Amino acid sequence: MESKKKEARYLRIYTQLEKLMTTCKDEEARKASIIAVLHHKMDYFFWTGFYMLKDGELIVSKYQGPVACMLLKKSTGVCWATINQQKSIVVDDVQAFPGHIACDSRTRSEIVIPIKNKEGEIVGVLDVDSKDLNSFDEIDRIYLEKILNLITN
Repeated sequence: MESKKKEARYLRIYTQLEKLMTTCKDEEARKASIIAVLHHKMDYFFWTGFYMLKDGELIVSKYQGPVACMLLKKSTGVCWATINQQKSIVVDDVQAFPGHIACDSRTRSEIVIPIKNKEGEIVGVLDVDSKDLNSFDEIDRIYLEKILNLITN
């Protein structure tokens, strides 16, 4: 998707989600709504979901798309790399990422954004996969980070 078109779409999505978030303060409801809106508004999002940290394990939570890995092997793959490095990660080609976890062999590129609680601690990640190479860029990172801030605001 062309950069200006992508940014305009994210701005519309952010405005829509910001309004939705005023109707309910429950974080689980907010996460479910964010996943649904993103998955259905961004045509290159093949799998869109959250993995949450529970007792030191990374477990699938709310998502849209094909069946996901329920538990991600510790310190392996893009999701764990995001937690360990405490930053968002964009992967242009998942086959070139060391230790990539292939929950669905159709995934070609990925972006993972850390989710933080009100205290600023990472409690999970937003994971988005695409069937195409090089689907994600700085625009995705910036807006997805901004959207995730809506969960706890």
